[in-house]
Amino acid sequence: MSRMAKTVRVLLSLYAVACASLSIWGQALPPAPGASIINLTPTPGGYSEPSVAVNPLDPRQVVAVFQVGAHAAYSDDGGRTWRLAEGVTPTEYHVSGDVSTVFDNKGHALLGFIAFDRLGSFNYWGHGATRNGIFLKRSLDGGKTWEPELHAVIAQPTAPDVPFEDKPYLVADTSRSKYAGNLYVGWTRWTLTDSQMLFSRSTDDGLTWSAPTEISQVRGLPRDDNGALEGFDGAVGPDGTLYAVWALNDHIVFTQSHDGGRTFSRARNIVWTAPTMFAIEGMDRANGFPQIAIDPRGGGKGGPIYVTWSDYRNGDVDIFCIVSRNHGRSWSAPIRVNNDPLNDGADHFFQWLAVDPVSGAVNVAFYDRREDPQHRKQIVVLARSEDGGRTFVNYAWTQKDFDPTGVFMGDYIGLAAWGNRVYGAWPVKPGPEARTIVQVGVADFGTNSE
Repeated sequence: MSRMAKTVRVLLSLYAVACASLSIWGQALPPAPGASIINLTPTPGGYSEPSVAVNPLDPRQVVAVFQVGAHAAYSDDGGRTWRLAEGVTPTEYHVSGDVSTVFDNKGHALLGFIAFDRLGSFNYWGHGATRNGIFLKRSLDGGKTWEPELHAVIAQPTAPDVPFEDKPYLVADTSRSKYAGNLYVGWTRWTLTDSQMLFSRSTDDGLTWSAPTEISQVRGLPRDDNGALEGFDGAVGPDGTLYAVWALNDHIVFTQSHDGGRTFSRARNIVWTAPTMFAIEGMDRANGFPQIAIDPRGGGKGGPIYVTWSDYRNGDVDIFCIVSRNHGRSWSAPIRVNNDPLNDGADHFFQWLAVDPVSGAVNVAFYDRREDPQHRKQIVVLARSEDGGRTFVNYAWTQKDFDPTGVFMGDYIGLAAWGNRVYGAWPVKPGPEARTIVQVGVADFGTNSE
């Protein structure tokens, strides 16, 4: 073999090793189709925990909300441009956050959040809590303006041993069932001795709310950690059935209501998980609380129901999905959503789930560290399944990674989908200072909604 041939062979071998390394660290991820990223907050601050919703009556209208305090932004051109709404943050309390947003069947945007003056003891929120509660604000024009009134789901006055109401998430019934228009919210109540999963509903467009009911037959531990009842999320089928999940110990708990949220089936464990609260290097805290979504197409009870979460059963933190094709009676084995090599040491977390009601595609967005050999920096990855959750293709939604060390990233990011357009929102740390901005992203897999 000639010296030139040997040189070429060595170079080809080195190239093959480099390509393998790039594949291992995720550099081979294709970019999300039609991806665009916009900085929603003009200057860095203490921003986190966004939520996104699309108006089913006019999919050009998209709303994104975030904390702290409660803020909202809107787009009326399918996410191409955004404006911050004014007059959103409530002035009645010192702090507002833990936001979520939905559009109802009237095309109104709703913003749910907690508000309080001061937290209790560290991670023991029921100890020394001050007045606090869960509230709602409404926008009747697609998120441009927000009514000043706070509509209380539950409000606790300052008193000895007052409970702390935490981590609510809104759900809207936009079906054509007899419960269409109902609004639902589930949340965790922290007391000195336990954690409880509570639920309330509104049948008058969020103006008034039912007395809270407890929808878990088991109470959890009283600290904001593993063993507590946390992470409520819900989805409504085309027949008006409300499905709900949350985390408890090493399980995801599932229940459903067939009467517009008046009563619920007995909550049951549907899948074993490793702990869903875990340590991530450089993160103040991290979790893999579950989300649930349903494919509403086909009429009747609708199509498959999906549940996603993250845990560290494989050592590093992975994203998982299970599917029920019989409306919650039984569930598939967990499918790993992130497609990097198993046990590569890269963590994936803060996943959020959105099923496109037009196409049925399953979308999952999450932070992903596979591109960094040191596993400290992260990008946002969008995983998508077009075969009913059996397989997922991973796309790099953002290209610039960041190290979150020193900032509070919150507990979740946001995701919504309509007509093969996917909308996400997430906090990033843009520079060395300990501050964040919120970005919104759009991915376009072939729009058929406009």
